[in-house]
Parts: sequence; C-alpha cells; structure tokens
Amino acid sequence: MSLVLYGHPFSSYTQKVLIPLYENGTPFEFRSLGPDTPQHSAEWLRRWPLRKFPLLVDGERNIVETSIIIEYLQLVHPGPVRLLPADPMAALDVRFLDRFFDLHVMNWVQHAVSGALTGDSVKRQEGLTLAVEKLELAYAWLEGQLAGRTWAAGADFTLADCAAAPALFYADWTHRISEAFPVLRAYRARLLARPSFARAVEEARWFRPHFPLGAPDRD
Repeated sequence: MSLVLYGHPFSSYTQKVLIPLYENGTPFEFRSLGPDTPQHSAEWLRRWPLRKFPLLVDGERNIVETSIIIEYLQLVHPGPVRLLPADPMAALDVRFLDRFFDLHVMNWVQHAVSGALTGDSVKRQEGLTLAVEKLELAYAWLEGQLAGRTWAAGADFTLADCAAAPALFYADWTHRISEAFPVLRAYRARLLARPSFARAVEEARWFRPHFPLGAPDRD
C-alpha cells in the first residue's frame, strides 16, 4: 500500500482529508498520532518538521496542506467522485468556498479552542467572544450563499464540502447555528448524513470528552 495518512481522528483537518479518501474508497493506511504511537510521531516529524498534520505520504512523496492533499488525490489517485470540477471557473468557485470554510469558519473555532486550552478563564472568554462575533458573520453570509443549493458549490459534492463538514461540525459546538439560519442548519445536517463524513465522525466519537469547550450531547 503506497498511501499513508498521518493525523488524528478528532482533528478537523484530518477529517477533511479522510472524507475524500472514504468518498472514493481509496486504499490507505491511517497512522494516528498520539502518546500511544511514538513511532508514528517520530516518522511524521522526520517527514514534516513543521509539526502540522495531516500529512499524506505516497511512496517517498510527502504532501501537506489539506486542500493540496485533496487536489493531489484527484490527480494521482482519482476515483468516481470528482471533488474539483474540470471547468476552470467552476473550480475557482470551489476553491474559494474551500478557503472560506477554512479561514472564516474553522479558523475561529480554533481561536476559541486555543483560548480554552490556555486554562486561563479570561483568555478563554476573550477567545470565545471574538469567535462568536466572527462566526455569526460567516453564518449570515453562508445562509444567503447556500440558498437553493444541495452542496456548497451547487449540485455536486466537492472539495468545498470536504472543508465545510468538519468546520461546521465543530463551529456549531463552539457557537450554535441558530434557527435564524435554517438553510445553513439544513446543509450541516446533510453533511452529517453523508456516509464519508458520518464515518469520520463516528471514528472520533470517543474523543469528545476532550473537546475543551465542552462537546454537546448531540450529533
């Protein structure tokens, strides 16, 4: 087996890469990073000393950054589900939405989580307050953007949805998507029902007590 993925099942960005692998039934070996697998951590750091995961290894080639990994998979290990459109302008729209979910949703979830992980109550509240403000702006924009669409960019499941699924999953835990955004809530529900993402969520279920903001009893 040539493909190896280093990451953690509870990591949003690891889940973002697991989704396309599951969508296309791509054979790979998953090497979870943690205190129980020091051998995996040592090899991961040897290959990518910047200490970011996930890392995809294909033979002797190391591929990092989730969006790049997904595009690489489409180029080198394609499957029946095409996650980036062939049309350049349609592909540009998908790439934009991918960046939106990473930068304007997941980034603020991580900001709140980082504040909570400090153990300082003031930093926790400051981080959460700013995240709430930014997430509300993102939710409002997405409510209009997603109107009339099944998936983020239209009728087809794409790279943008791979980014959206874990981003909105954890965003709703951080700052609940209210009933004021029914389109966005329905989209998140469709993502959770997608078999590829449902599998990633289920595989990480037992890590939920470690979510520093407190995982809700749902999803």
